[in-house]
Amino acid sequence: MGQPALLVQCLLAIHFALIVTAPVVAQEKIELRIDVSTTGAKIDRNIFGQFAEHLGHGVYQGIWVGPNSKIPNTRGIRNDVVAALKAIKVPNVRWPGGCFADEYHWRKGIGPQRVETLNPNWGGVIEPNSFGTHEFMDFLDQIGAAAFISVNVGSGTPQEAAEWLEYLTTAQPTTLSTERAANGHSAPYKIAYLGIGNESWDCGGNMTPDYYLSQLKIYSRFVRNFNPTQQTKEQMLKIAVGPGGGEARWTEWTEAVMKAWQNRQWSWDINGLSLHNYTVVRWPPAFKSVGFGETEYSQILKSTLEMDNLINKHSAIMDKYDPEKKIALAVDEWGAWYAPLPGSNPGFLVQQNSLRDAILAALNLNIFARHADRVRIANIAQMINVLQAMIMTDKGQMVLTPTYHVFKMYAPFQDSYVVPVLFNAGTYTHGDITLPRLDAIAGKDTAGKLWLGITNVDPNQAVEVEISLTGINAKSATGETLTAPKVDSVNTFNSPNTVTTKSVSAKIQGRKLALRLEPKSVTVISVEQ
Repeated sequence: MGQPALLVQCLLAIHFALIVTAPVVAQEKIELRIDVSTTGAKIDRNIFGQFAEHLGHGVYQGIWVGPNSKIPNTRGIRNDVVAALKAIKVPNVRWPGGCFADEYHWRKGIGPQRVETLNPNWGGVIEPNSFGTHEFMDFLDQIGAAAFISVNVGSGTPQEAAEWLEYLTTAQPTTLSTERAANGHSAPYKIAYLGIGNESWDCGGNMTPDYYLSQLKIYSRFVRNFNPTQQTKEQMLKIAVGPGGGEARWTEWTEAVMKAWQNRQWSWDINGLSLHNYTVVRWPPAFKSVGFGETEYSQILKSTLEMDNLINKHSAIMDKYDPEKKIALAVDEWGAWYAPLPGSNPGFLVQQNSLRDAILAALNLNIFARHADRVRIANIAQMINVLQAMIMTDKGQMVLTPTYHVFKMYAPFQDSYVVPVLFNAGTYTHGDITLPRLDAIAGKDTAGKLWLGITNVDPNQAVEVEISLTGINAKSATGETLTAPKVDSVNTFNSPNTVTTKSVSAKIQGRKLALRLEPKSVTVISVEQ
């Protein structure tokens, strides 16, 4: 590690210490210090990835309505959803699951005649397989995203997965590539990420670490990408199943996989280790997604901030075997998981999406950004109509959630470089829960523009912030803020703009910016020089 990187690491450590140890009175001004000449790791755009599982109405009615639907579509894929996802610059989509992936057999989802099967994990409903490989890749092409394919390790075989990748990626005239062309796509597809199993310690087969490793080595060896454009550049990255928490069973799992990787032979390799972590508080999920108060608000946010400790714990294990951080930590399932909405199919995981979820999303994205040297991919669960969704649909209607607005506001951070922010976070207290009152990240984009994201967790008090800038002559600072009347405010089909953004600007005095943050708000500004 060179001196600049070490300096950034030290500054970030000081930042975290300030958050934890230095409370302020609610009326006091909070000062932020930013030295734009000091940059850290790249905030990989892929931490803003999405997740689409065959679950409830996440795919069917959410993405796919079929070419004969009266809902405007392009080859069966909803036009309104495509436009909304393009606007937030979705970098990648993980598919087909989730638990569904380890029961998915790709051949049932290609060709003119599709096989109807059951979806036993999520409601026991019929899976028509009308949205399969070609439809998914068409969807990605329409929204401009890369493919994150999860292969079936639980109930499939290495041969089945290998043939799927040959079908997808080979340019040579094999029987499988000829079949792909006959099904409408002569050119090979690009696959950016390959997930080798899903939660193999649980719904993916309840495997031990040693048994999973025996499968990982086989799948990593034989499930290959043949696309000629991905042999030297843009190579497909292989993501191994990683932990699902911080307890011993999962630290032992991380230890086993990373130790095996360090001692690997030439014939197999991985590029990432997954981490799954939902904000649940207690299991089964019992917190309401709408109609809650400040107590539930503070409890959920306290729980979601545990993501930082979880990443630290597993990163420390990874550092023992991979000090150069070659292996990415892929947080490819994260988000809030609440009780199903009354009247909904419990297996469809339907919940509302409130201002609380927007703040939760910002806090997690900030954590990922501060761990940008190790966390280089993440996928919120899930994209449409399921869990912490970006979008909700009902027949021809569509509404954008508060979480969607945060992802749109944060889009400029994609592939920017971390700029450390030093500040005294203060405290917000409700009952026996005390949280950092403020959170902030900064990033310098490829054009040299500074972006600053600040979240005021306090639902009752506004915050006056003063931002001291070094290494930049600010001429203007403008952006957007997201808030709403209540912590449980939601957007509905009848009232789609209850939680939406409005313009905001900072006052400039010399090298300082002054900004007032509304209670329970997320704000992103850009600094022009």
